[in-house]
Amino acid sequence: MDRAIFRRRAEQLVAQMTVEEAASQLLHSAPAIERLGVPAYNWWSEALHGVARAGTATVFPQSIAMAAAFDPAFLQEEAGIIAEEARAKYNAAQAEEDRDIYKGLTMWSPNINIFRDPRWGRGHETYGEDPTLTGRLGRAFIEGLQGDAAYLKAAACAKHFAVHSGPEVLRHEFDARVTEKDLRETYLPAFETAVREAKVEAVMGAYNRVNGEPACGHERLLTKILREEWGFAGHVVSDCGAVRDFHEGHGYTRRPEESASLAVRMGCDLNCGCTYEYLLAGLREGLVTEEEIRRSAVRVFTTRYALGMFDADCPFHRIPYTALCRPEHRKAALRAAEKSMVLLKNDGILPLDRRAIKHLAVIGPNAASIKVLHANYHGDADEYVTILDGIRQAAGDEMRIFYSQGCDLFRPVDDPLCRPGRLLGEAVSAAKCADAVLLCVGLDETLEGEQGDAGNSFASGDKETLLLPGPQQMLVERVLAVGKPVILVICSGSALDLSAYTSGVSAIVQAWYPGQYGGRALARLLFGHTDFSGRLPLTFYYDRQPLPAFTDYRMVGRTYKFITAAPWYPFGYGLSYGTGVYTDLSVEACGESLSVRVRLENRSGLDREQVTQCYARYEGEAFEKPHHHLVAFQRDALAAHQCAAVCLTVPLRALSSVLEDGSAVLLDGAYTLFVGGCQPDERSVRLTGEPPLAVRMHVSGGRVSVEGPVPCEPYRYPDQTDYAAQSK
Repeated sequence: MDRAIFRRRAEQLVAQMTVEEAASQLLHSAPAIERLGVPAYNWWSEALHGVARAGTATVFPQSIAMAAAFDPAFLQEEAGIIAEEARAKYNAAQAEEDRDIYKGLTMWSPNINIFRDPRWGRGHETYGEDPTLTGRLGRAFIEGLQGDAAYLKAAACAKHFAVHSGPEVLRHEFDARVTEKDLRETYLPAFETAVREAKVEAVMGAYNRVNGEPACGHERLLTKILREEWGFAGHVVSDCGAVRDFHEGHGYTRRPEESASLAVRMGCDLNCGCTYEYLLAGLREGLVTEEEIRRSAVRVFTTRYALGMFDADCPFHRIPYTALCRPEHRKAALRAAEKSMVLLKNDGILPLDRRAIKHLAVIGPNAASIKVLHANYHGDADEYVTILDGIRQAAGDEMRIFYSQGCDLFRPVDDPLCRPGRLLGEAVSAAKCADAVLLCVGLDETLEGEQGDAGNSFASGDKETLLLPGPQQMLVERVLAVGKPVILVICSGSALDLSAYTSGVSAIVQAWYPGQYGGRALARLLFGHTDFSGRLPLTFYYDRQPLPAFTDYRMVGRTYKFITAAPWYPFGYGLSYGTGVYTDLSVEACGESLSVRVRLENRSGLDREQVTQCYARYEGEAFEKPHHHLVAFQRDALAAHQCAAVCLTVPLRALSSVLEDGSAVLLDGAYTLFVGGCQPDERSVRLTGEPPLAVRMHVSGGRVSVEGPVPCEPYRYPDQTDYAAQSK
């Protein structure tokens, strides 16, 4: 794609516009300019895990589930499917002169904010808590969505820039105070990858202020860093209503004229909302210049030209409506769900033995729920397979299935409709008749999501607690009291604490919000048709485990890199039926990177996929040093009993320490590189029984020497409090 050509065409078009016409094009619902042949266009479209809010489309697992797959190549393939379906829907809408919201090609995805606090309701829209994982997955999604042709297949948008992850209830007035270290080490890296490497077409500013300035009018973020430092060439769009928040929520400006003018001056080109209707008043008052308005108009029209909207010969115009929900798209949705689910515990009950289990009870408010499959920002699949549907299909005639909802997803415990006996009694009866129980609990988008979403029962979409809602706690306790083997299936988009039930259940599966074929995928995994391979992209804390205040944006005490007590389940953790064994680790310094090689053996009779994780730890003293941090990962498919050489590349800059002033420095001294199936902390090693392999290196003056293999010394948490006991 020759962006310079598209920009020149945009400049020529905008030069023919009056300033009034140019300003009108900076609203997300841009009107037609008939005299110039410019049709109306609504910029607001969504594609978080499938084309959203525009009718029928393939529904993939929610973003956090795809993060658990640790599979950038597959995510890029998924995003390519989403782009194809977006084009199919756009072309059909254009043929009908339908230019309504959600019918466009400017997709406001992905969300690459860092899921820093488990209470954040929108965390399931992200790729988890780690900047390296988020950066690689964000890049994969952007490249898949935009494609590599002469025209953009669709335009991606990295959001929400920057330092944005709750609380939802405060987002229109909140000031996120962030240190230079945390800004550069945690909050900006994924955005920098999106801009520098993925060439993302758009960036969306956040609602909140950052260190005093509103994100959508932030000179340092939008001008100094995004444009000047990173060389961003696309357009910036505000979050919806964020410019209005300048004066109504933040009190940063007094009037809408000031807010609109400030945003455009700082480089926010497109307004989701209507505050830019005051731009011309701001122009008359001298608050913004005509040149600045035209600059933003050129940027947004460059995107429209890059999408081929004004070119009849753009090949993507020929994608037909029949491209929607193709068989291969359905297969991809199933594969995505299989890759994403995480096996947290298994005492041997899985895979399910058809000879031993003739009667299976499927119980819980999420068992027959379609809502739990699609999460938020979703489309409408032409076929859904719930957990109950999937189990029934897989069980066939050999196994009797007893179903009971058991309880409501969420209802106050003192509500008369939640009295024991109404639904609980049936669940207990089903459990008593069964050889084993599949207990399906958790949340859905009505309990965790975005502020303002209808039906949020917790605080504006955020979670008040990591425990199950009261009715579900009652259900789990009553079913466990029956004494049958229980497989606990958790559907949620975030970390919950069900540690009180760990010893009482035979297996635990984190199923996320798994998309249209989530039930079929879960059944295939439970019956052993395929192996579990998902790994946690975030830390599963205990509910009683100390966390910094939700409004505290410092990373100290948060995520696997800085927590001081062992969590319920750690980042990067997940079990499989088969065993992957690592041997023969070698590391070689090659210029500006490290070449890491390790032998991986599949010691099982199942074809399976394995996620190899590589972490680095600086052994000296440094400012707010993380315990260790992810520097590379790779997912490999291995046939039964197959061996493979896994090759990873680690840029030397990934070993850098970020100092108090925000500068990244490769410190002299010893480093340890860990490679294996989990992170090098005592909780992961104890759960898996398989410590990573380790190599010691030494850095002097920027040069790296490899000293050789060393025993793995897992990070030991200084706080040894038994938070599991406190969570019961």
